[in-house]
Amino acid sequence: MTETGADILKAAKLLSAGQLVAIPTETVYGLAANALDADAVVQIFAVKERPAFDPLIVHLKSLESMYDYASEIPATAIALASAFWPGPLTLVLPKKSIIPDLVSSGLSTVGLRVPSHPLTLALLQQLPFPLAAPSANPFGYISPTTPQHVHDQLQGKIPYILDGGPCSVGWNPR
Repeated sequence: MTETGADILKAAKLLSAGQLVAIPTETVYGLAANALDADAVVQIFAVKERPAFDPLIVHLKSLESMYDYASEIPATAIALASAFWPGPLTLVLPKKSIIPDLVSSGLSTVGLRVPSHPLTLALLQQLPFPLAAPSANPFGYISPTTPQHVHDQLQGKIPYILDGGPCSVGWNPR
């Protein structure tokens, strides 16, 4: 059974234990796992039925944390991140070896972003690791923008949905 709530500490505890949690961003709900734990990340692919050749975006707590996961950061990337983070901008940069190949689908680059949803930013501040988090829906389905969408599509496959209300930028069918 999947529980829905706004308990950041519960979400942090589950993620730290290698479990999956649905998290809100400004665009869609993401299916999150510890981005540095390949065993946790493999669960994302299984729950979503996502092909392993499709890389995942890594959600960071701050612009400064980008230096922990990207091996090269051009001035243009810093300027873009400074202007648009937190927010719906993903930068694709050469990755450091700390990022498992499964996250990047074997590519030498990784997508990094800092989401602007306050609940997810607060969660990221509680964690000593970033979160790999593609949309929280089965592969090929419409991306969820409310906790109810996640519940309807993934009920019973994940332990917790961090309820941050409807996403502010993503498409919300009424």
